Amino acid sequence: MRKIKVHQMTSPRTGRPVANQFIIKSEGRFKNDVGQIKTSIIKTFQSYDSIIARITYKGWDTPIVELDKNYWDYSRTTSKYRNEFLNEGTQETREKIKNKEYKLVNLN
Repeated sequence: MRKIKVHQMTSPRTGRPVANQFIIKSEGRFKNDVGQIKTSIIKTFQSYDSIIARITYKGWDTPIVELDKNYWDYSRTTSKYRNEFLNEGTQETREKIKNKEYKLVNLN
């Protein structure tokens, strides 16, 4: 069974909830290659009605970061909260896309 929780992002400046910016966290279990049951966590950043970024954590593996190819850098507001979600600046994100650390995919 997968648990899902949604919360509104908060402004780093005021600490107040920010309209239309959400983090969606889902948690479940999967069986790895050797049959062990592991926990998987997927954290998704949604801005307005668009999924902007998704981070998938599967057991001890390196997290997989996917960005929506059309909306990842859509507006100043989206970029501000995407940066907060990824804990990095836009230039660092661009470098990780270029180096194929992050995948550009269709999330919508």
